[in-house]
Amino acid sequence: MTDITAVLTILFIVLGIFFLLIGSIGTIRLPDFYSRTHATSKSDTLGMILIIIGLIIFEGFTLNSGKLFLVLLFILLANPIGAHALARAAYSSGLSPQFLDKKND
Repeated sequence: MTDITAVLTILFIVLGIFFLLIGSIGTIRLPDFYSRTHATSKSDTLGMILIIIGLIIFEGFTLNSGKLFLVLLFILLANPIGAHALARAAYSSGLSPQFLDKKND
């Protein structure tokens, strides 16, 4: 492994960890379900994608990097769709966003 690939690997993994940390903080700090779902889905998807890209760079052109790429595609498709389905189910069951509750007061 050359110095450039090592630096790129570390950079992508650290950026991914940063976005996962931001998503975790957003889950704790944001006020309602919809805000938390949005923070978690966007930042966790980006964080996992960056980490997997770092692992692909670390692994090189092998069968394992191809498997990691398939996992990356699955995460890229499944996380936003799952978050949307959760938010839609919550809205359909009657959970209103916080900004709508403020208007009724």
